[in-house]
Amino acid sequence: MSERPTLAELALTFNHIALASFGGGLSAWSRVVVVEEKKWMEDEEFLSAVTMCRILPGANQVNLAVFVGVKFRGVPGAAAAVFGLTLVPVVIALALAYFYFQFHDIPAVQGVLKGAAAAAVGLTLSMVFKTGRKCLTGLVPAALFATIFLMNGIARWPLLACLSLLAPLAVAWAWPKKLP
Repeated sequence: MSERPTLAELALTFNHIALASFGGGLSAWSRVVVVEEKKWMEDEEFLSAVTMCRILPGANQVNLAVFVGVKFRGVPGAAAAVFGLTLVPVVIALALAYFYFQFHDIPAVQGVLKGAAAAAVGLTLSMVFKTGRKCLTGLVPAALFATIFLMNGIARWPLLACLSLLAPLAVAWAWPKKLP
């Protein structure tokens, strides 16, 4: 593990993470920066931290910034890391919102937004197919996937209701069985 980072280094590092992964991929990029580049943690500690951050309420990456900040500099470190993670993306989002409300009537802007929406749908479908090939290898996982897709995606049932019905079935199916 390298030296204890300064508050400025924590803020700049998390700003770098936020900007390099603007729009997605924060967990993967956080690992690259925190574990490989900065060597602030080993893989095991980072994975444990990310797992804990996903269990806790709130945004995963904000939780991770708090974890890393507190680890090295206490509460001021947490504030610096969260500040670095959020400040520039919030400014960018506010600027984009301002320009959207100023120019949303222009047909070219509408075309760009439709193209961005199509790209987002395409990326989501790509992820579904890539992960589906690895996860949906049997009849039961495929049936659970199809059922949740129909309930939430097509019938528009609330996600919480769908998960309340199907999660117990999925857990029961995946629960380790006693070996003879």
